[in-house]
Amino acid sequence: MEINIQERKIGLNFSRAGKAEVWLWAPYAATVSVFLVNKERKFPMLKQDFGYWFLCTNEIAEGDEYDFELAKFSDNGQILVQNERLHRADPAAAYQKQGIAGHSTAINLKSFAWTDESWKGIPIENYIIYELHTGTFSPSGNFESIEEKLDYLLDLGITAIELMPVAQFPGHRNWGYDGVFPFAVQNTYGGPIALQHLVNACHKKGLAVILDVVYNHMGPEGNYFNDFGPYFTDQYHTPWGNAINFDDADCDPVRQYFIENVLMWFRDFHIDALRLDAVHAIKDLSATHILKEIKEYVNKLSEFTGRKHHLIVELDLNDNKFINPVEQGGYAMDAQWIDEFHHALRVTSGQAKTGYYADFNGIEHLAKAFTDAYVYDGQYSPHRKKKFGIEAKGNAGKQFTVFSQNHDQVGNRMLGERTSKLVSFEMLKLLAGAVFCSPYLPLIFMGEEYGEINPFQFFISHGDEKLIAAVREGRKKEFEAFHHEEDTPDPQAETTYNRSKLNWNSLNENKHQLMLNFYTALIKLRKSLTVLATLNRNQLKVDVFKEQNCLILQRWEGRQEVRCVMNFSPQQQVLPMPNGLEYELQLNSAAIEWGGTNNHPLVFIENNITISPESILIFTSSNV
Repeated sequence: MEINIQERKIGLNFSRAGKAEVWLWAPYAATVSVFLVNKERKFPMLKQDFGYWFLCTNEIAEGDEYDFELAKFSDNGQILVQNERLHRADPAAAYQKQGIAGHSTAINLKSFAWTDESWKGIPIENYIIYELHTGTFSPSGNFESIEEKLDYLLDLGITAIELMPVAQFPGHRNWGYDGVFPFAVQNTYGGPIALQHLVNACHKKGLAVILDVVYNHMGPEGNYFNDFGPYFTDQYHTPWGNAINFDDADCDPVRQYFIENVLMWFRDFHIDALRLDAVHAIKDLSATHILKEIKEYVNKLSEFTGRKHHLIVELDLNDNKFINPVEQGGYAMDAQWIDEFHHALRVTSGQAKTGYYADFNGIEHLAKAFTDAYVYDGQYSPHRKKKFGIEAKGNAGKQFTVFSQNHDQVGNRMLGERTSKLVSFEMLKLLAGAVFCSPYLPLIFMGEEYGEINPFQFFISHGDEKLIAAVREGRKKEFEAFHHEEDTPDPQAETTYNRSKLNWNSLNENKHQLMLNFYTALIKLRKSLTVLATLNRNQLKVDVFKEQNCLILQRWEGRQEVRCVMNFSPQQQVLPMPNGLEYELQLNSAAIEWGGTNNHPLVFIENNITISPESILIFTSSNV
């Protein structure tokens, strides 16, 4: 079946004439029918080439609930008897109104009245990203409540929100990485129409929308893909189960399934960028890697829509093949997350060197992250016990996303402590300064901007008791070396979910308001200074003062120069600042206006400057 970039073919869709057209890939089935639940009617599907089935009818209307009735072949090639026929929801359903255990709901994604016709997106280099989890971002935990906070995000200076996965998952609370219906928008968040409404509202206010999607595995509960066909392969395994079948026998329809999913988010939901989860766990030895093929179709869609659609990958490999252009043998992803910047930053700020942090020595590796993006670009990694990475030569700053916090780095701690519980108020401001002075795309995690102290813990709401017990045991085992078992939060408990919600009342407290004001000023500075807004990795220099745990980052663009002086030590430090009087101070994180104690003008003595403990000074050259 050919992919049509202009309209979705997989699953149930409505034609312009109002007819329902249903496509299903089910090579394991001997017969397939569409069963209308509310009308108790059954419509046989016609068998097509390569294991596809098709139905076109005017008997199905929007809002009808349906599923597929499958008669499967047995091991000896005989059709199963009538009472053993399977009823399964549509694996490409756009809406599971009653959740993963319910029937699919027919919906016309093309019926939404968009008002963002003039929206062409914003350049990726202008992204200032705010990552959020829909369920814990607000008391209501839905898309509508996000809309209520858009003006707040605009005032902060955010240009793009990033939604953690919204594909249908079990129950009503989950990080989203256990989704089993990649095309369906989580019912408890408001469903597909509510998501379209949110994206439309964001575009009206000038905000881009990034959506986190998962193409490396499927969740375990409610996963019936194997009843339809070989969606998975036992040739590879991921940390979360069998790998998606991107290169084994019968992989072509599986590849098309996920390409259709990508196109749907961009075309039918007007999403601006997708963040592809853990692409290092996508196993594909095909001549054309699935990511490269996805990019080819996205480029075709961009030509059709007139909008630029971005692909950002989470990648635990220091391999710029993923972000290099096709003509250089790459997959042409637009950007990647680089955890190493975070790890080096955390160790520099005093985080214990355990686990993967053991690979990082602190200030020297942070300096390398500023200049080279990858810290490990060919050296031996003690944690991985092998040489790791290659140099990121020729890659622009806009191809990397950095952060001092994100959902993984917070939530994968046993207690889900935010950085605000691990470091001082002053260090929080310094960490933010390091991120926003970098030549990369900055990302902040919801609540970070005001120093949220509620944790973000791992939570689920599975219905399978054996699976719940396995998840509980897995979490305890993961952290058995750090705490007693009884300390591990129960991921299934609703209290774990509720304590992970943002406490917006914090903004009534002076300390949190000061932090919010600081972030707002920092982001404004990032936007207003050409040298900071221009993500140029080539015009950058870092001087490291290892014994003092300090560094000075210099960046320049045209006649403008910025010097960012960072002191990660708990003591006041004196650092060289040649020709210091030629620089104008733009921000001092230790100033009283940001909750610090420094109320004195900065003094330069013999080309030296004194900097307060755990603080950052940002200067511009006087000839700007």
